[in-house]
Amino acid sequence: MKSNTNLSPEQMEDRLDEFLISVLSSRRTAGGVAQMLATCERSQQEFVLQWVKRIASSNAEMAYQFASHAIKAMSLMDEAGIEAWIIHAMDVYDKKGLHPAIAVLRKVEDFSQAQKNTSLALDEIERILDTFVAGLSGRRLKLESAERVYTDTETLFLPALLNLFEKRQDNFSLFKAMAVHLWAQTRFGTWRMSLSQAIQHFPLPDKACRLFHTLERIRLDACIARELPGLHRDINLILKKLGETRIPPIWQPIAEQLAHPSATAQMSYDLLPKIYSTHSPLALCYQGVLVPDSVDEIMALRLAREKEAFRIALVQLNKNKQNKPIPLTELDVNDEKAGFQINKIPDDSLPDGFKFELNLDGQPIVPPDNVKSLMDSIIQDVGLIPEEYLVAAGEGGYHLLDEAERSPSSVWKGVYHEEGAFFYNEWDCHRKHYRKNWCVLRETDVHPQPESFVVKTLQHHKGLIKNLRRTFEALRGEDKLLKAQPNGEDIDFDALVKAYADAKQGFEMTNRLFTKMHKNERNIAVMFMVDMSGSTKGWINDAEREALVLLCEALETLGDRYAIYGFSGMTRKRCEVYRVKRFNEPYSNLVQQRISGIKPQDYTRMGVAIRHLSELLNGVDARIKLLITLSDGRPDDYGDNYRGRYGIEDTRQALIEAKRNNIHPFCITLDTEAKDYLGHMYGTVNYIVIDDVRKLPLKVSDIYKKLTS
Repeated sequence: MKSNTNLSPEQMEDRLDEFLISVLSSRRTAGGVAQMLATCERSQQEFVLQWVKRIASSNAEMAYQFASHAIKAMSLMDEAGIEAWIIHAMDVYDKKGLHPAIAVLRKVEDFSQAQKNTSLALDEIERILDTFVAGLSGRRLKLESAERVYTDTETLFLPALLNLFEKRQDNFSLFKAMAVHLWAQTRFGTWRMSLSQAIQHFPLPDKACRLFHTLERIRLDACIARELPGLHRDINLILKKLGETRIPPIWQPIAEQLAHPSATAQMSYDLLPKIYSTHSPLALCYQGVLVPDSVDEIMALRLAREKEAFRIALVQLNKNKQNKPIPLTELDVNDEKAGFQINKIPDDSLPDGFKFELNLDGQPIVPPDNVKSLMDSIIQDVGLIPEEYLVAAGEGGYHLLDEAERSPSSVWKGVYHEEGAFFYNEWDCHRKHYRKNWCVLRETDVHPQPESFVVKTLQHHKGLIKNLRRTFEALRGEDKLLKAQPNGEDIDFDALVKAYADAKQGFEMTNRLFTKMHKNERNIAVMFMVDMSGSTKGWINDAEREALVLLCEALETLGDRYAIYGFSGMTRKRCEVYRVKRFNEPYSNLVQQRISGIKPQDYTRMGVAIRHLSELLNGVDARIKLLITLSDGRPDDYGDNYRGRYGIEDTRQALIEAKRNNIHPFCITLDTEAKDYLGHMYGTVNYIVIDDVRKLPLKVSDIYKKLTS
């Protein structure tokens, strides 16, 4: 029964026109939608109008299409289901454009049917599944929804929705099984040879591809059983519930060969011609498909990029051994060939049965984490480090790392956004939901410059540095005498007397009779996030660099783990963080040269930088984790509506995400108007405004001391 407070058709038409005037050609069009909505309850009308307003902030045509189909949607789903339908359509709009998104809105019956009962959307479990996949060994893999289940070796493409089982937990187990099977392809060498070339020799390449997939699925199942036995049992339960047979009798002899720990993808290639005419492909529920063309494209780019990056890393490792750090801009000179070698060391815990050790001039060296990750990725693709990779880069060898200027309008074209890119969600305060994989971020080193700025700073602040070191030394704490210990360096006579008295009275004598000295270790990790936007040009940039020099000098005395990254960018398509110092990197001449090289760049898209640096901070095992931002203003970016409320709310949401991971954020700003927005973003006690840029170097160390003591 309609309430007396319902909006009339005329009122509804006016409200709709308010949001849709940019797309509707006449009030008569809006009137048709208004007439339909006028029959609804007032609460339903307000629900629709609220979402029309949110959707119109992204696209007015989408908002109109939603309003047109809202009556049907309300007859099929509750409000939670309708919101899921809208968000799914908006995600499609972000990824594929307007027309595919409108198609989602028009197929409301299909979405409603899929939503019923036990269905599980990838969006609901994406964070859990991403964490699960990140915990698996090998290259970090992204997750993305698609119509087919497959991998291109960098992304796992999974269904947007699963409703195969009556229980949501079973659908979640199927999601995990799909993800693990795709991960296993990248981890256990399925793609080390070109499948697209191998299957061209068969009369029916598609059949050959599916047969090869069956062979590999059997081999990978055996690998998963050895590596992840618990998950293997879960997959067996899924198959049992669906009545699917993992290995039919005709495949049993082949399965026994492929289950051997020494079996590789080469065995599957060898078996393929033998079974082509006698066996049929077998696909299980979690198996998906193989898309070799996509893999070939992605791997070709990655192999070229990583070969060049590895050869450049060898130059730097050689220079570091000689204690001659050099900037990247000088790495294009012809160096004498360094004596790099790779040794294979047996290790049964690894898929290939051995690990690789890097040697320089006959001596083993421990590569930095970034070089080790690079080696692991190359080995995962190729199975070894080829000889030609061990030749340090020569003339022009660093061109792939050169950060040439790119136009924001062209940066999304081709494969640039895939080259070493990280994808992050962004909070849309108008939708009250995330835009999936909306921002593309890349890491790069700050180009080192001569450390004359650092030397000048150290000379200018010589007296202050002495005081800072003295102050920070006091923070380290002193050795503390612990009494009544079960073991130690000396006897605790008080405990011994008490124990002797207890024994005389017939009580059991304690074994805690010793004393030992114990140092109160500081378990702190700090990430400094430095604003490198164009507005920091001049005094502010100099003050930031001076503050970092003083901090580094003080923190080296204190011994806390710390990292320094700058951030800037232009639009969501080119977000950048600049490595100044990693957590595991010593404070060397090279770091000083990078501090000297910090210079203003573009804009201040803060949310994506906070999410990326929080991930890096999460990788450090520490009791206290701090994210300290040095900035001169509010979040801002070129175009795409990031300026203003949108950017502030996205940054606030990124900080909330950091706090959920036990990271404590704090902001030091030079913006005298910061009180208007920083309290909302960081909280009233988690920021400080410095009104004079010349005070920044003096204040930062003092603030750090208060935060960590």
